[in-house]
Amino acid sequence: MTLTEATFELQAPLTDEQMRKLGAFANTYGLRRFRVDETKKLLTMEYDASRLKESQVTQVLGQARIFVLQRVDPFAVKA
Repeated sequence: MTLTEATFELQAPLTDEQMRKLGAFANTYGLRRFRVDETKKLLTMEYDASRLKESQVTQVLGQARIFVLQRVDPFAVKA
């Protein structure tokens, strides 16, 4: 297992329904966990890179109607 994190800038804050869908994806498809920074509109996904590619992670997000603008370096985001 190769755990990897990817942080995405969200198009809009997550709704309650989107949060529920993310919870349902946890431990599914190789997705391990997620963190949301609502103030910066960031979503960090931890996933098993030996099972998933980053493009597949964004595809799963799209299925949950969670739209991302871009991948970001979480350390480069200003406070």
